[in-house]
Order: sequence, then C-alpha cells, then structure tokens
Amino acid sequence: MNKEIRWKQRFMNFEKAFRLLERTAAIEKLSEAERGGLIQFFETAFELSWKIMKDYMEAHGFTVKAPRDAIKQAFQMELIENGHDWMQALENRNLTTHVYDDEMSIETEQLIKNIFFPIIRQLYNKLKAEL
Repeated sequence: MNKEIRWKQRFMNFEKAFRLLERTAAIEKLSEAERGGLIQFFETAFELSWKIMKDYMEAHGFTVKAPRDAIKQAFQMELIENGHDWMQALENRNLTTHVYDDEMSIETEQLIKNIFFPIIRQLYNKLKAEL
C-alpha cells in the first residue's frame, strides 16, 4: 500500500514541473532566457517522469533501478507510448547540461516542443486519469 501512495505523492511534484514545461513550451517565439527556462523545465520534468514511472511500476510489483530500465518497463506495461522517443529524451536530457551555443539550444527547443513535451504530456494524462 505504501508504494501505491508513493507514486501518487510524487505526482504532485511531477504535475508542478509538467505545468511549468507546458506554459513555457506554449510560447511561440522564446527569448534566450525563456529558452534556457524551457530546457531547465524539461530536465526537471523528465527526471520526475522516469522517477514516477519507477514508483508506479514498484506499486505494481516491478523492480526498477535506472532511467533506461524504467523506460523499457513502462513501454512494456503500456504506461508510455513511443519508447524510442523516450530513449531519445533520456539521451538529450544527459546532453542539455552541456548546451553552450545558440544553435544547439534552438535545436533542443525544437526537440522539446515537438517530441519530448508531447510524450511527457501523454504520461501526465495517463497517470492523472489513474489518481
């Protein structure tokens, strides 16, 4: 029962991070500072995404230790769709701390808006429906 409660408690933090990412992703033309915020909000929302997957799966009897394992298991359980996009998001999240130039940050913005935010939103909607 405690593990069932854990993912629901983590959901509150995930929801806050998701809403920040959602609001920033909706801005059509981001300033440099807003783009930096978008990247930071993505990093936070992604981190909470895999952790909530882990908590959710543990509540359903699975053991998960790392983000890659959480993504694979969540895909197998049909908690998430587009496992390939999630793996790409994981790789990109690991690179975002090294975004130093405008070209790379603009490319990252597009990936977040077009691929990563939609998959995080799908996870959010699925978990929200289960609360």
